[in-house]
Amino acid sequence: MSAEPDQRFYFLLQRAAHRLRTSADRRCLTAAGVTTAQLGALFAVRDEPGLSQQQLARTLGLRESAVTALVARLTGAGLVDKSAHPREHRAVVLELTAAGAAALIAAQPAIDRFNAELRGLLGGDGFVATAGALERLAHWEG
Repeated sequence: MSAEPDQRFYFLLQRAAHRLRTSADRRCLTAAGVTTAQLGALFAVRDEPGLSQQQLARTLGLRESAVTALVARLTGAGLVDKSAHPREHRAVVLELTAAGAAALIAAQPAIDRFNAELRGLLGGDGFVATAGALERLAHWEG
């Protein structure tokens, strides 16, 4: 007789997120010298050049103070450039540098392998269903 699966959903979600983040961070640091948080910011800036730090905070779901520190690390590493916002006096806009674009390219094989391993673990339908469920949870306002 098999044991009932653990149903402490929030606890399991936190454990899974921690395990996935540490594994993905290790792989991305090895491949491209950046963490998954930094990659998320680089992808956002690549996808929307001229993004402000405030817009980046909204996109990533982070506090502006956290994004300020993240952007400082990215600019310090030469991955992102900051410049004055053309219309807002106190705002800055972000642009991906050549080094930032190279980091995204360098990280892509590690990201692809990681996703392939997750697809193998969850099965193709399970991967799609889980991704859909996580997308709904990410936008849930319960």
